[in-house]
Amino acid sequence: MAALPRRLELFYDVLSPYSWLGFEVLCRYQNFWNINLQLHPTLIAGIMQKSGNKPPALVPAKGKYMFMDLQNLKKLYQVPIQIPKDFLFVVMEKGSLNAMRFLTAVNMENPEMLEKVSRELWMRIWSRDEDITEPQSILAAAEKAGLSGKQAKFLLEKCSTDKVKNKLKETTDTAYNYGAFGLPTIVVHVDNKSHMLFGSDRMELLAHMLGEQWLGPVPSTKKGKL
Repeated sequence: MAALPRRLELFYDVLSPYSWLGFEVLCRYQNFWNINLQLHPTLIAGIMQKSGNKPPALVPAKGKYMFMDLQNLKKLYQVPIQIPKDFLFVVMEKGSLNAMRFLTAVNMENPEMLEKVSRELWMRIWSRDEDITEPQSILAAAEKAGLSGKQAKFLLEKCSTDKVKNKLKETTDTAYNYGAFGLPTIVVHVDNKSHMLFGSDRMELLAHMLGEQWLGPVPSTKKGKL
């Protein structure tokens, strides 16, 4: 009898480019590893506030390193990251609250579309330097991802409800309670235990914990186990 898939939770925010890297790798590995990947839209501002952490951009040396790091990682991970021109304004002022509420609504009402809509929002902010905060921007991303205009407007209306707001807060609290201090946060459930991993650069360790083979950020079609 085949082993049941291991539950793997990914807590992410589209404001985080490292979340995008981790998201793409784990989405690719759904076809290689015996996992049940659960995507959780999470508010990074809430994680930072609750944990007392600071965004890398607020530490000059970290910010400088991050820009160089992302340029290297986009080639390795084959993810088309481009730093927004007005980086600090986009990250620190505009934020991602509206986008993450929308993704929360998608996850609640049309979970099968969450991966595509999330990716399109990342493409807007981190590849094309486009807005993700205004209603029309969110609607455009949703429709490009495959939702109908009617569906997208319905979900956008849901964003102002307490149900969606509370769900995003609940998910953010859950990530924090697992030990999150930044995003992406990955929680892997193996042998009746939960293990929290931080960052998009813990995939080799994750593979080891799962007993699966790490084939790099862009795996080939050959599957293998340790």
